[in-house]
Amino acid sequence: QVQLVESGGGSVQAGGSLRLSCRASGFTYSRLYMGWFRQAPGKQREWVSSISTRGSPSYPESVKGRFTISQDNGKNTLYLQMTSLKPEDTGMYYCAADSAGPPYCSGSCYAESWGQGTQVTVSS
Repeated sequence: QVQLVESGGGSVQAGGSLRLSCRASGFTYSRLYMGWFRQAPGKQREWVSSISTRGSPSYPESVKGRFTISQDNGKNTLYLQMTSLKPEDTGMYYCAADSAGPPYCSGSCYAESWGQGTQVTVSS
């Protein structure tokens, strides 16, 4: 069972930056597909970014060019560098892991393991 612990959330003004971290334990990290998701109040959880076991990143258009996903296999840690933050980026950010393939959303979002979330608030 993979345990995921996020950190790094906070409150920033629009245009600011934050870096989220997600520490994984309980599994061989290099074999995991990892991803970031977010959920705003009253809205469905949505995919923010993912990275394959080979380190290939993916992003939706809404964050492409502003967010960067990365990982340090030696530290079993996933990161999300967020720049040029907008108020619409506000939400609870969740780290997710799956051993079979990239976590994804199709209506609902799917992953074997989820973290507890870290709050990001962007004010205008």
